[in-house]
Amino acid sequence: MRILVVADEESKYLWDFYEDGKLKDVDLILSAGDLNPNYLSFLVTFSNVPVLYVRGNHDDKYEKTPPEGCICIEDDIYVHEGVRILGLGGSMRYKPGENQYTERQMRMRVRKLWWKLFRHKGFDILLTHSPALQLNDGRDLPHQGFRVFRDLMEKYRPKFFIHGHVHMSYGRQHKRYDKYQDTHIINAYERCFFDFEAEDVENNLTR
Repeated sequence: MRILVVADEESKYLWDFYEDGKLKDVDLILSAGDLNPNYLSFLVTFSNVPVLYVRGNHDDKYEKTPPEGCICIEDDIYVHEGVRILGLGGSMRYKPGENQYTERQMRMRVRKLWWKLFRHKGFDILLTHSPALQLNDGRDLPHQGFRVFRDLMEKYRPKFFIHGHVHMSYGRQHKRYDKYQDTHIINAYERCFFDFEAEDVENNLTR
């Protein structure tokens, strides 16, 4: 399964300079947040594959202008061709506003998912906006990751953890790829393609 992940910055390669065929091999698109809703609607129209998304801390506009034709998987497990995808958007709370959570609030969201996690016997991909604590996150509060995301990886051993929020343009410390125990971690900043079944995930990533 060929997957395109996007986050934080609209890709000119896909949007401004789109050509037929750029998305022909893509089977699924995952958005990790902080993107123009019209951009996601564009992707679902021209790819003709499901576009699943979670909200970033700057996505308050989705309440009035949701991405048309796309599927929000916040606090849910979506199954696509047998692949179970858990969605948890938002960032660490650093000021008043929507789509921001304290560690305790995010942990409560996860607790409420107990039945879905039990019924689906876990998940294969964790899709979030924020990174996990001390795994490609920032030291400042707005970009600090959640400890509960590490707990989810430790307990359920998903194959992939996809996040955004920390732009790779912020500095070299923010990597495209990392690994934690059995889980491959991908920073979806702007765009990245990968194969779900690939054995050598790091060298399979393409822009």
